[in-house]
Amino acid sequence: MTSSIKRTMGAREWLMLISLSVLWGGSFFFVEVAVTALPPLTIVALRVGIAAVTLWTIAMLMGLKFPTDLRLWAAFLTMGLLNNIIPFSLIVWGQTHISSGLASVLNATTPLFGVIVAGLLLADERASGIKLTGVAIGFLGVLVMIGMPSVDIATQASILAQVAILVAALSYAFASVFGRRFKATGLHPIIIAAGQVTGSTVILAPIVLFVDGLPVVFGPLSPSYLVWMSILALAIFSTALAYVLYFKILSSSGATNILLVTLLVPVSAILFGTLLLSETLGWNQVAGMALIACGLSAIDGRLWKRM
Repeated sequence: MTSSIKRTMGAREWLMLISLSVLWGGSFFFVEVAVTALPPLTIVALRVGIAAVTLWTIAMLMGLKFPTDLRLWAAFLTMGLLNNIIPFSLIVWGQTHISSGLASVLNATTPLFGVIVAGLLLADERASGIKLTGVAIGFLGVLVMIGMPSVDIATQASILAQVAILVAALSYAFASVFGRRFKATGLHPIIIAAGQVTGSTVILAPIVLFVDGLPVVFGPLSPSYLVWMSILALAIFSTALAYVLYFKILSSSGATNILLVTLLVPVSAILFGTLLLSETLGWNQVAGMALIACGLSAIDGRLWKRM
C-alpha cells in the first residue's frame, strides 16, 4: 500500500503549522502563570480534562460518532501517555525550576529526536541530508534568538529540570511516530484529539487525586482568576484546538514535519512579547528568526533543490 504522506508540505499545511505554533507558544506563558498557584500534576490533569470536555462537546454538536473499538481506545491511552502525560508533566515540573525561555529552547530539540526516531521506525520518512541540515540550522536559530538564559547549573534541581524537558522532547518524537497509525482509522481529527486527551485524563485523574487532592476552587486559599483563566486558555486553545490541528497535519504530512512546530514556538513567544507586551526585538532575535526560516526552507526542500 502506497503512503499518501506528503514529504513536502503545501501552503495549507504550513499555515496550520504556524497556527499550531502560536497556540503552543502561548502554553509556556499560561503554564508560567499557573505554576505560581497549582501543583504541576494538577495543572496537567485540568488541562487534559477540560480539553476532553471541550472536544467531546464539539464532536456531539457536529454529530460525530463515539468510538467503541477497545483496540482504538488502547491506542488513545498510549498516545495520551506519550503525547500528553509524560511531556506535559515534565515540562510543567521543569518550569518550576528553570525559565520558560530555556524550557522552549530545550523543547525545540524535538525535531532532532523526531528525524532520528521517524527515520529508524518509519520506512517512508527516512532522514535525508538536506532535512538533517535544516533541523540543525533551525535549532541554531532557536539558540541565537533566545540567547543563553542565565541558569544556576550548579543546583541539582536545575540540571534535572533541563533533562526533564529533553525527555519530554523525546516523548513527543515517539508520539508523532505512534500517532501515524490513526490515519488508517479514517476518524475525524476532533475524535482522535478527544480520544487522546480522554485517555490522558483517565490515567492521570486517580494519580492526581492521590498525590495532590482536589484543588481549592473557592475561598481565600483558591488561586486567582488569572490562574483559572490561564488554565482555561491552556486547555481550550493550547490543547483542544491545538490537537485538532496537530492530527490534521500529522495525517497529511507525517511525523517528521509535524515536529517542526517546536522550532516555530519560540518565534511565536517572541512576537507575542513584542506586539502585546511592548518588549524590544533585539538583533539576536531577528537573526534567530532568519536562521529558523532558512532551516524550515531546507526541511521543506523545494527551494534548495532548485538551487
